[in-house]
Amino acid sequence: MKIAVIGAGLGGLLAAAALSKEHDVRVFEQLDMYGGRFTNLPYKGFQLSTGAFHMIPHGPTGPLAQLLKQVGAKVEIVKSDVQATWMSKDNRQVPFMGFKEILSPAAQAKAPVAILKLMGLKKGTAADIALHDPEIIRLADSACGWALSMTAANTPAAEVVTILKNIQKYGTPGVPIGGCGGVVDALARVIGNRDGQVVLGSKVDSVRVEDGRATGVTVNGETFPADLVISNIGHQLTAGLYDRRYLEPKYAAVLGKLRPSAGIKICLAAEEPLVGHNGVLFTPFTSRVNGINEVTHIDPSLAPEGMHLTMSHQTMLTGDVQDEIRLGLQDLKNLFPGKKYSVLMVQSYRDDWPVNRVASGYDLGNLTPVKGLFVVGDGAKGHGGIEVEGVALGVQNALDLIRKAYS
Repeated sequence: MKIAVIGAGLGGLLAAAALSKEHDVRVFEQLDMYGGRFTNLPYKGFQLSTGAFHMIPHGPTGPLAQLLKQVGAKVEIVKSDVQATWMSKDNRQVPFMGFKEILSPAAQAKAPVAILKLMGLKKGTAADIALHDPEIIRLADSACGWALSMTAANTPAAEVVTILKNIQKYGTPGVPIGGCGGVVDALARVIGNRDGQVVLGSKVDSVRVEDGRATGVTVNGETFPADLVISNIGHQLTAGLYDRRYLEPKYAAVLGKLRPSAGIKICLAAEEPLVGHNGVLFTPFTSRVNGINEVTHIDPSLAPEGMHLTMSHQTMLTGDVQDEIRLGLQDLKNLFPGKKYSVLMVQSYRDDWPVNRVASGYDLGNLTPVKGLFVVGDGAKGHGGIEVEGVALGVQNALDLIRKAYS
């Protein structure tokens, strides 16, 4: 089959690499680079990233690692030897499972009930799991903010429960050697080695539909016929590419309610480690920053010799981007008093360049009202998949649907 893929982000490249083994695949990307929000951004000798944190939530044993191996992409992923720690009010790091140490006796007494809810609550939100206790919600906000760019109050409980089950199933974080760029470069090589194409600087103007079925795409006025079209730009933007008469009312109504998740990343350069380990540092007692990592403990090549790359993430709680950044920068000063570091870059993710095109727990799946048109990426994540793991789960589900429909 001839397959057209819209967007060369992680989801599009994964799908293209998988399908290029047996099909003629062409990926169209409007930017002059591939990888989207999952590639490297060289700056002052550091390998920053366009979006993700050079960290894969389930490391070398998770859905992304499995799919990379399945498609033949050679990527080394090194497992973190520290899963995570919590930063206490007095700036001490506490082991992840020792979270009770940073709670008051009253909140500690409630913790066993919250843990029981974690094992199977299917309705409500993460705030319900946290029993709406202000101290426990601080922990939940930190974890949800780092992993999903959401607050406990707007994260579905069912999503949290499934995420925890996936952690038990797949394991804890890891870092791909070479960072995000190492992953997408490997995928691009797979596609190229199988005579597929990644065409940069090529914005798809429309998806051609005949009798309710996708028949190709139009790029800069030129038509490229296809038996199958896969979009990595989310359901909402994809719907704008085909004739609205194919847009079913119920589907259109759901699209109108979808909201992306927004966040801010602050990249720091430090000669001495700030986090001090290769896992995640959760920061529940800050104003904005939810968590921090320091991936150079695993891959020193992501920074100049003798330096560390430290990255913080925070959920955007208001629409005032400059104020959110100011509060995040102040948090970092409070977390690392007396430490020497410099700010390399501040990146905000919102609107058409969000953290996720659809907030976790609200994904629509891979199908569209148009036959032969599928959606992958962070607007079609698999249930319980943290960020790129969700992308991989969604791509795997799309591949299963395609094979079933076209076998």
